[in-house]
Amino acid sequence: MDTSANFLNLKPSNLLPTLWKELFYADITWQILAIAVSIFLAFIISKAWRNKVKNDGKDDTRLDLLLIRLAFPLSAVAFCGIFLILLKEFGFHYSFLDLAIPLLGSMALVRTTIFILRQTFHKNQLLQSWEKFISTAIWCWMALYIADIVPYLAIGLDKFGVSIGETRVSLWVLLNAIVLIFFTIIIALWISSVIERRLMKLESLDSSLKIIGIRLIKTAFTLLALMISLSTVGIDMTALSVFTGALGVGLGFGLQKIASNYVSGFIILLERSIKLGNVIEVAGNSGQVSQITTRFTVIKTLTGIEHIIPNEMLISNVVKSRTLNSTSVRDATSIGVAYGTDLDLAMKLMVQAAEKQPRVLKDPAPGVLLTSFGDSAINLSVGFWVNDPENGTVGLISDINKEIWKLFCENNISVPFPQREVRILNK
Repeated sequence: MDTSANFLNLKPSNLLPTLWKELFYADITWQILAIAVSIFLAFIISKAWRNKVKNDGKDDTRLDLLLIRLAFPLSAVAFCGIFLILLKEFGFHYSFLDLAIPLLGSMALVRTTIFILRQTFHKNQLLQSWEKFISTAIWCWMALYIADIVPYLAIGLDKFGVSIGETRVSLWVLLNAIVLIFFTIIIALWISSVIERRLMKLESLDSSLKIIGIRLIKTAFTLLALMISLSTVGIDMTALSVFTGALGVGLGFGLQKIASNYVSGFIILLERSIKLGNVIEVAGNSGQVSQITTRFTVIKTLTGIEHIIPNEMLISNVVKSRTLNSTSVRDATSIGVAYGTDLDLAMKLMVQAAEKQPRVLKDPAPGVLLTSFGDSAINLSVGFWVNDPENGTVGLISDINKEIWKLFCENNISVPFPQREVRILNK
């Protein structure tokens, strides 16, 4: 099976021979001058438009940003069209202008496409970093088609290839496959992003189910785009069965941990045992769950440090969750009072100190327990409940301790410290 048959049916037209002939005509100077003047005027117009938008002092709208990108190619197309009409009227040749117009028009099309992609995937840093390279590569590829160079390129690249079973794969086929895969995957990701925005707006659907739905949709659309692009090029998918089988075995043995993390991620998302915003502790790392992916979970501490936890650890280890079924959690702080202190008064003051804090819940109400009789003090502990553990309790305990100290000082309740009596006996 010749996979390159569909692409090698392209036959060269008379465009290149016509351009070659016109190089030796005297009026070629007028065509070159017309193209140069068109590009120069288009550059001036695009720069003036950019300065006008910036000097308005308003936030750039999407339309303004798009027009800035399209000002140069569209102006150049317009001027080239005017010069082409003039050359026709005076009986000059115009093949180079006839070629310049679709080349400049394709530049406008490419810039529009990249702009739409950037607006769709505005959070994708990779697309923004490679935007110029991608747009240049796409425009060069379109220019090859417009300039009628593709048939010659196809014939040359098709000479280099290998046969896989009954399928012959050449450099030309691979090049077309790469281009088709790129465009089909971009379209698939765009469709996935549209569905993602719709899913995220559904308030009735749990956040974990939204995440797993988005992951499955992106994976399914990407695989579908890959299969469609390869089939379009002409590569028989059965020819890759041996390779994919060997790859699957290799992945099974060499990437067990990665596969385990992915499976664990889907289990976590399906069971909804861990959700965004939960306060958990695993393997000594505690904090609020800020991100859940199919491979890892991010836990952010109150100090701003983010721990990346492989999902396998969340399945195989004990996870302490402070917000699994309820966001309310209990904490406590202890203090010792001197023997002979009025304990009822001390306990009452400790409860008052806790109740003065806005974050402490009224129900369940704070309570004080006598925990032990120490060597130098009677140890009391005041317990309290909060419903926002993600904000931490260290600062809250500090505020309660300061309030206890203030009330104790006002009521002459002393907090003892260890004392030792040393006796020296004369022998």
